[in-house]
Amino acid sequence: MYGTVCYYMLHEIAGKITEGCDIMNIQFKKGVLELCALALLAKKNRYGYELVNEISRSISISEGTIYPLLRRLKNDGYVTTYLQESKEGAPRKYYQLTESGKEMERQLKEEWLNFVKQVNSFLKGGAKDE
Repeated sequence: MYGTVCYYMLHEIAGKITEGCDIMNIQFKKGVLELCALALLAKKNRYGYELVNEISRSISISEGTIYPLLRRLKNDGYVTTYLQESKEGAPRKYYQLTESGKEMERQLKEEWLNFVKQVNSFLKGGAKDE
């Protein structure tokens, strides 16, 4: 059953037909990484490596994964950056949500919570064959 659920979730989420859950996990990470970064930045300004550390406590990601995302968020106007001196060496580039970034975080969080609710309902048997 677990493999079947993974197959259908992957097909719906990623639009791909593959076997196993490892692929779904990769696609899932790509899909939720933006939400995770925005949610952390909504709490406080952070530098890139700090975001990597926080996210990787729950989701296995590499350091190189977050920086292209942060660059895109900046290009899209969701974050701004500033440099701040560090006691450990070179100044750090901090990321701060803009107003549109705060709105995007709110929208993505709402969509995610609705999605999780629907998937949980499905997994608990809420979706019936017609």
